[in-house]
Amino acid sequence: MHPSLRLPLGVTATLLACTTLPAAAQSDVTVSGYLDAGMYRDYDKTNRLGTIQRSNLAFSGVEDLGHGLKATFRLSTRFEMGTGAMEGQGSKPFWHDESTVGLQGAWGHVRLGRALSAMWSQEWKYDAFSNVNRIASTAWHLAHTFTPTDRASNNGDPEYGRMANGIFYDSPNWGGVTVHLSASPERTTAPGRDGRAVSAAVNYDQGAVGTMLGYERNGSGDKDWFAGGTYRFGAAAVLLSYNHSQAGDSADRSRMVSVGGTYAIDATTLRASYGQQRVRLDGVAGDATNKMVSVGAEHHLSKRTMLYTSLGYQRFDQQPSRTAWGVGMAHAF
Repeated sequence: MHPSLRLPLGVTATLLACTTLPAAAQSDVTVSGYLDAGMYRDYDKTNRLGTIQRSNLAFSGVEDLGHGLKATFRLSTRFEMGTGAMEGQGSKPFWHDESTVGLQGAWGHVRLGRALSAMWSQEWKYDAFSNVNRIASTAWHLAHTFTPTDRASNNGDPEYGRMANGIFYDSPNWGGVTVHLSASPERTTAPGRDGRAVSAAVNYDQGAVGTMLGYERNGSGDKDWFAGGTYRFGAAAVLLSYNHSQAGDSADRSRMVSVGGTYAIDATTLRASYGQQRVRLDGVAGDATNKMVSVGAEHHLSKRTMLYTSLGYQRFDQQPSRTAWGVGMAHAF
């Protein structure tokens, strides 16, 4: 062997070890994502081009360790299709969507890292627009008003949904019942408030019926209760949800109720939703009432590609009514 081609002893040993590993130790790695872009007129009367729902790129993997045990990982980032910039204009971490490593077995799945909290990983199922459509989702605009999952994890900005430095557990399916838990052993910090975050959700999904009860307390003492239900019959489904959001350092609170529906006609799915929110602010007499109604349609060109349109109308107390609409395309891979 030519001297320039010789490898250090440590590198040679590592390569030899890799060639002798059993086949079961190899990982299955998947690259996946969701690309969404459209043209829309936002509620602030601004014309925009970009992501209406969520765009993400993910790397995930599973390694079979034998004896029913698997190692898992997932790295996922979100970005704006219109500009290519990371979602949140740099305030959010690069792996904003998820960065976890875990173990999975017959007893369930445990992950460590950053991911959707237990409650947030399930509550989107009870919104007609899956809490991702910035035009039409009533959950996006009316739910969880005073309870970010972490008030400071996005480089000092609030994060609605994801728990950093967390431990996550998802149970097996026990006759339609699943349990989801998450918590952080670290104290999160916000101005004047700090503590440890916990979140839990219990789901039942069997046949035509789906239900959920969820609770979350972030590290700042804000508390969030969520209940959801769905009933499916033929090509249609009805969705209900209730959310109570309570600030930890004041009497500020919000109660939101929404009802939605979906109906599939061949390759087209129709969606509609109505939500009403009552907001009480500390030191302010009376409640403010906010209402929102939305409709939309999706047409699937294939299992992975669809065209869609969305329309939303909002009427909030002490504000003029406003409307947003848009058309877009989404592709999953």
